[in-house]
Amino acid sequence: MKENILTIKYSDDVLLSLKESREEFEEEARYLLALKLYELGKISSGKAAKIAGLSRLAFLMRLGRYKVSPFQMDLDEILEEAGSD
Repeated sequence: MKENILTIKYSDDVLLSLKESREEFEEEARYLLALKLYELGKISSGKAAKIAGLSRLAFLMRLGRYKVSPFQMDLDEILEEAGSD
């Protein structure tokens, strides 16, 4: 499968503000992009993990830092499914 590359410009003052290295910032940016796409239900956790450069388990374990559920259902869907048993 063909892979594409996304390039985002940012200045050094972003790194200074965040007190992060270029590598730390880029790793976190990849994770946050993957996280948001997953949270919106646009991609699976496996695809999100691949974008983030992590195993699926590592990706899912980090979701709690950002208060994102590993379950892609809202409360009404969960309650509806629980009541159908």
